[in-house]
Amino acid sequence: MEVEELEKRKSRKITSSSPSSALINNLDDGCLMHIFSFLSPIPDRYNTALVCHRWCYLACHPRLWLRVDRSVQDFSEPGVFPNIEEAVSAARPGDTILIAADGSHLASNIQIKKPLCLIGGGELPDETTVICLRGSDSALEFLSTCKLTNLTVKAELGCCLLHRSGRLIIDECILQCESNPLDYLSCPIMSTAGSGVFPSNLKSDGDSISVSHTRIEGGAKAVLTSGDLALQQVRVIYARTSLYFWFDVGCR
Repeated sequence: MEVEELEKRKSRKITSSSPSSALINNLDDGCLMHIFSFLSPIPDRYNTALVCHRWCYLACHPRLWLRVDRSVQDFSEPGVFPNIEEAVSAARPGDTILIAADGSHLASNIQIKKPLCLIGGGELPDETTVICLRGSDSALEFLSTCKLTNLTVKAELGCCLLHRSGRLIIDECILQCESNPLDYLSCPIMSTAGSGVFPSNLKSDGDSISVSHTRIEGGAKAVLTSGDLALQQVRVIYARTSLYFWFDVGCR
């Protein structure tokens, strides 16, 4: 009797701990998508999309982020755009835009006036490149709190990123400018926050720039500021092939 009772207990334990009774895939699409919305876009949500076809569909659903992907043939698909400018225009405040790692994306003086997160779709930042051609002041111009991550931004003659107001976070990116530029034309990061260039209704409290794990190449200066912003809390790590910067730009 004791042996039979032990076998029954073991059987109950196995049944109760069986994966089939607790598989996350037993949840419906709405519940799974709600769970995915709490994950950070990179790397958690990106890795989630690699699990299976269903998870890829839900993790890349337009409700969670928008996509810039030129390889898509039919742009009537919701949430997919051929270029960054259209994606920024259609985005709602707080949206995340995933830029596909399919070559170079042109960007010319694209103004971002709402909180957004722009993310490169490759495993490394140099797999997703945003290029600002000659004749443009900058690739991206920020007038709101935004975040850039996992992207390479190149400027042929101008600045990669132009910061007007808001809090700008740059993480794990590569910023490249002309190696022998004109001081006031070519600069990886330029900020005019606090200089009175824009009306007060476009300014926001706490204008700042934070840069981490980012390689900056070319330009007369890594960052050019005006107004009441100053470079502070600078750290640099020297690797064999690159330099990684951590710094904040804030009010004096």
